[in-house]
Amino acid sequence: MKLVAVDYGLARTGLAVSDPEERLAFPLRTLRLADHPDRKALLDALAEAIAATGAQAVVMGLPLLPDGEESLTTRQVRNVTRRLQRRVPLPFYFMPEELSSEEAWADLREAGLDARRRKAVLDQQAAVRILESFLALAPQQRRPA
Repeated sequence: MKLVAVDYGLARTGLAVSDPEERLAFPLRTLRLADHPDRKALLDALAEAIAATGAQAVVMGLPLLPDGEESLTTRQVRNVTRRLQRRVPLPFYFMPEELSSEEAWADLREAGLDARRRKAVLDQQAAVRILESFLALAPQQRRPA
């Protein structure tokens, strides 16, 4: 089953997609709030991008505090997920994320990208990290949104 992962952020949202066999995750694109007139337009663009992948499910990165508790950002991701579910008729899953952006930055630095290029694709790579973590889970460990 092909999956799409979303690393939602207030300024930028990264997307990654898996192969149909759920073995690999690939960076897809970054959507920037600054490129849209408002958050509703961004959500519409995000829904269109998800639909265009042909994915059968969506994995939302769920940022939790180090102790596993929820934060304001966690609640924002849950709210965005509910809004996306009204636009995208697919199953949604949450994947707790911890340090995905920091790990993504290290991945990109290790790949030899300069700081400007790393920033441009950081959110996509964070979505790749989220999706890789999700793909590593047994099906019974996957948490529906």
